[in-house]
Formats: sequence, structure tokens, C-alpha cells
Amino acid sequence: MEHDSLARRHAALREAARAGLVGPEAPVAGFVDVTGVREAVRELRAAFAGPAPVLHTFAVKAASLVPVLEVLNEEGVGCEVASPGELELARAAGVPASRTVFDSPAKTVAELRDALAHGIAVNADNPQELARIDALVAEGPTDAPLGVRVNPQVGTGSIGAMSTATATSKFGVALRDAGAEDWLVRQYLERPWLTRLHTHTGSQGVALELMAESVRIVYELAERVNREAGRQQVDTIDIGGGLPVNFEGEETTPRFADYANLLREKVPGLFDGRYTIVTEFGRSLLAKQGFVAALVEYTKTSGGRRIAVTHAGAQVATRTVFVPDSWPLRVAAFAPDGTLKESPDLVQDVAGPCCFAGDLVARGRTLPELSPGDLIALWDTGAYYFSTHFAYNSLPRPAVHGFWTDDDGRTRFAPIRRAQSLAELLAESGAAESGALKGAGEPALVRR
Repeated sequence: MEHDSLARRHAALREAARAGLVGPEAPVAGFVDVTGVREAVRELRAAFAGPAPVLHTFAVKAASLVPVLEVLNEEGVGCEVASPGELELARAAGVPASRTVFDSPAKTVAELRDALAHGIAVNADNPQELARIDALVAEGPTDAPLGVRVNPQVGTGSIGAMSTATATSKFGVALRDAGAEDWLVRQYLERPWLTRLHTHTGSQGVALELMAESVRIVYELAERVNREAGRQQVDTIDIGGGLPVNFEGEETTPRFADYANLLREKVPGLFDGRYTIVTEFGRSLLAKQGFVAALVEYTKTSGGRRIAVTHAGAQVATRTVFVPDSWPLRVAAFAPDGTLKESPDLVQDVAGPCCFAGDLVARGRTLPELSPGDLIALWDTGAYYFSTHFAYNSLPRPAVHGFWTDDDGRTRFAPIRRAQSLAELLAESGAAESGALKGAGEPALVRR
């Protein structure tokens, strides 16, 4: 599978260069392997197949692009949303409410009312939010599945910012705090309409064993609630997402089957059919299915270091630029026609266009010597890199294209998101309000 994916990406880059989708007139662009997306979803479904019903949802923050969500919806994958904007994206993609889960630590009353009115599953993050839901439920019946997010407080992965089940995490009800578990059980027993439990341990840098331990703890909590209720009140366990991605090579590791099999070993009761399982994978579905391609504009030498200045920097690879040790990316070098470079290797920095010294997507990387007009590819950028644009220097959002191979073996493209125009950038920056502040705040004497 990895070889087929690489071959598709190489073919797509050659054809994109020939078609002008990347090059002098389009110096940076994103690309999504539609076939790879479908293959990843089918691997996920196969990994969790069994007697237990499963709803797979996609963490919309990982790729907030309506056409991508439409492909996932075609494959039976719903949406996990964490804002009203993400919910509207899911709706625009045709994702039904029955396959939508609303998670956010800061839901407003209006957002909660909307979700309950349309039957969208909600995971309450904290006691105050649960009280808001109480009031809304009292206003009238709802068929929205409702539950509570639990923080099992199992520890931290290798990237603290990506670890959501730490002792002091801002997410969920902290289960190991004094009296918290007993309090939470009481909330369920007093509210027969609470039928779900949710946990999410983190994403990149979090070990599978830590994720599985969180699921085990929440499963045991569900069992306790059901025992004390004398019936199966909790019928759904949302295990979140968070499978890490291998950014160091082509191999997809860990695989969904690795995680599912570990869960079967550690939490066998989860799969016996009594509970519906909900997943919320994001990065692990899309990261290896996309890449950023960019033009090399200039090359130079500084202090003996070769530097290639490209059009892919912090605006498209924000995490990589600011936290390179946690978010390294593989860089591939291509000639202007999109074929692999064959020039001798040199140690080079690969820089972006942003006006600060740290705007580097690769530091001291050994690559074929890059020259003006060449292209670079940043692999494994299909998740987050297209949905977290950093508008530094008022650099416009680049186009994103989907690609696939037709029955004749030719690479086909379709627009996922068109490049942001300068007119759109101006509008986003308040151009329509030009003049609104002229003279404002000046002392009266100055105005005279």
C-alpha cells in the first residue's frame, strides 16, 4: 500500500507541474490522494469489525474541507465537530445528525440548543455544561444522544500540548480527583437520558498503551453505572481518536488494527456487542494522504550553509516551523517538470516566505541540490496543514486539489479549495470598513 501511495503522489506531482497547478503561477499548493483516503477508511472499518456496532467519525479540525468530508461521508464516516463552524462544514457536506458528535470545552447555550434540537450527539465537558443541558432538556424532549467526557488522568505523552488526559487537563471531568467518580455516577443515575461516556487521551506522541488504558477506565465506569442503575443505561462508549502518525518514513505505523487488537486484549468487553463504539480519528486518517508542493524561488549560501527559499513556510506548516522537533516533515526534491531531482546531495536548509528568521521547514537536511524553479514536496501533510493556515504577512491560503488515477492510468484533479484571491484577503482584512477610523480618537484641538 505504501508503494502505491508514493507512486500516486509522484505521478500527481508530475502532472500538477505540467498542468500549472504548482509552479511559477501557483507557487504553493496542497494535494489530497482521494484513493488513499478511501483506503484508509476501509482499513479502519476492517480493524474494528465485529459484533459491536461502530460509528466512525472524523475529527473535522484535521481537515476542515467540505469536499474531503463528502468523501468520508460516502464511506460512512461521520464528523466529530468542536465548534459551530465545524458543525456547519459537516452539514454542508451532507453528514447526517445521526453521524455527528459535538465535542468542545466551551459550548454556548445557543450551540447546545441547536445540537439538541437536531439530534446531534453531545458530550458534556464539565458540571456547569451538564447543568445547562439539564435546563435545555427541561424545556422539551430531545432525541440527541447525551453523555459526559471523562478525563481518566492517565498521564502525558511525549508532546504535552497534544496530551489531553493529564492530571490537570482542561478537558472533561477529572475522574481521579477526590470524590469525582462517585459524583459522576450519581449524575448518571439521576439522569436516565445520559447514555454515553466519552474519552480522548491525545494524539501525536501518545502511546497506544496509554490510549487503551483510558478506554479501559471509561469502560469500567460504564459497567459501574449500569450495575448501579440495574439496567444498561450507558449503551455507547466514545473512545475518541488520537492514533499517532509516523512522520519519519513511508510506512503507516501504528495501524488501526494494532490499536483495535490492543483494545480487544485490554478491554474485551468493549467488543462483545453490548456497547456501540464511537471513534474520532483525524490525523491518522488523512496525514499520509496529502502533501504540500512549493516552488523554490531562490537559493543562497549563508555562513557556509546552503539555503533554499521556497513558498512553503509557517503559513502552511505552522507547527513544523515553531516546534520542529515534535513535528518534523520529510522533504522531497523535484525538478521544475515534477520529476525527482538527481543532482548530488547537499546539506541544506529549506526556508519559507515568511518574514522571520525561524521560518524553516527543514534544518540541515541532506537533499539533492535545490535550484530556483525546482519544486519541493512536504509529505504527510494531509491532516491539519490544510486547515490551520497561519495568515502571517497576509499570505493568502493556497489552493488544495484532490487527485486520483482514472481507469486509463491518468492522474485526474478536482479543486477542493480554490486559492484565496488578494481581493478576498482584502475583504477578510477589513477593506470594506476602510475609513471607519479616520479622525477617530484625535483631540478636538487637532481636528480644528
